[in-house]
Amino acid sequence: MTDDIKIRPAGGTWVVRAAGAVLGESRNALELIEGNYPPVVYFPRGDIAMAFLDPSETTSSCPQKGTASYYSIIAKSGEMKDAAWSYEGPNDAVAQIKDYLAFFPGKAAVEQL
Repeated sequence: MTDDIKIRPAGGTWVVRAAGAVLGESRNALELIEGNYPPVVYFPRGDIAMAFLDPSETTSSCPQKGTASYYSIIAKSGEMKDAAWSYEGPNDAVAQIKDYLAFFPGKAAVEQL
């Protein structure tokens, strides 16, 4: 793992909500801390209702984490484009976040219960 990135169990139960729906709840979430950025909670894909998410064509690249794939949330109120991201083939240093999803603040609410 790089010196700038720390990954640890998030501890407790975490929930993610969007458009009035609970998208997922997990006791196995991870917290990723990178430099001076706020911590990001990553949810195991198995704890997320993937029926609410559609893969997007958007990608981005991080030299430390690898290539991120994005997902849009599909809700009755409409699509929330690129609301979540995942490193499906992360760099070895952050391999723990493979098959995990994180959500953008403002598009989804992530909170500890």
